[in-house]
Amino acid sequence: MCVPLAYQRPGRLQAIAEALFSTVVWASSFIFVKEGLHYMGPLTISGVRYLLAFFMLAPLLMRDATWRRISRREWYYLVAIGLTAYAIGSGMLYWGLKYLSVTTSAFLSALTPLPVLVVGIIWLREYPTGIQVVGVIVSLLGVWLFFGLEPLDLSWVGVALTLVSMVGYTAFALLGRAVAREARVNTLVLTTIPLGIGGALLTLVGLSIEPAPVLTTASIAILAWLSIVNSALAYFTYNHALQTLTALEMNVMFNLITPLAAVMSALWFGERLNAWQVAGILITTVGIVMVQMRTNGRG
Repeated sequence: MCVPLAYQRPGRLQAIAEALFSTVVWASSFIFVKEGLHYMGPLTISGVRYLLAFFMLAPLLMRDATWRRISRREWYYLVAIGLTAYAIGSGMLYWGLKYLSVTTSAFLSALTPLPVLVVGIIWLREYPTGIQVVGVIVSLLGVWLFFGLEPLDLSWVGVALTLVSMVGYTAFALLGRAVAREARVNTLVLTTIPLGIGGALLTLVGLSIEPAPVLTTASIAILAWLSIVNSALAYFTYNHALQTLTALEMNVMFNLITPLAAVMSALWFGERLNAWQVAGILITTVGIVMVQMRTNGRG
């Protein structure tokens, strides 16, 4: 990760690879955060990881003079991304994870491409092709097949918090795409400043209303990994890919997070996958490939 890369628009294959990397990394977040909740509250763990990621990227940002010339409109976008992505999206998702299993939380999160599809057409004028619409349906069918034949543990508090997080992530996807598509700011600025805004707010709220975090070797290691890999690196590559991929293409790629998180949970907690779940993974993958087969349309 370097400053020059922040100015380069990736080719389509590179953007897909970057999106896939972020997807795999963020699937692991469900496991790390679930473990981290033994040591600190959900808002605290979310805020601290993003704030640490901001401090890691800040020295690179200081070498990039373009952030000093950001317009008032661009600042509005960056603040909105920080609030929707981190304070609302991640904060509510991980708060909901306190009441839900990894499987249930990941399943609910997989519904995000639906509002992204609708609002993306209305606001960004990014129209999906026929094969992309079919791909969305196929990928959601795969997610349903993965989980639909198994009972889900439901806490309505957890469900409500996760649905609120979907609203935040939907806004994040569309705002981030709008900024990245028009190259209003480079990838480093788009990543670092919202991380600082959202991370600072979540940390302040978390430390104010949640018990003090318990710092052990395990909790520090979890925070370090979440900050370096799952935040600083993953969000940089995600925002870089958004210069090329539409909001819909990116978010349908994230449907892989659902089966990946469940597989990781199975390995971590010793659960087993049945034949229906394996089929669900394969069908979800087929749907995601179809969404990436954009041959016409705008965006």
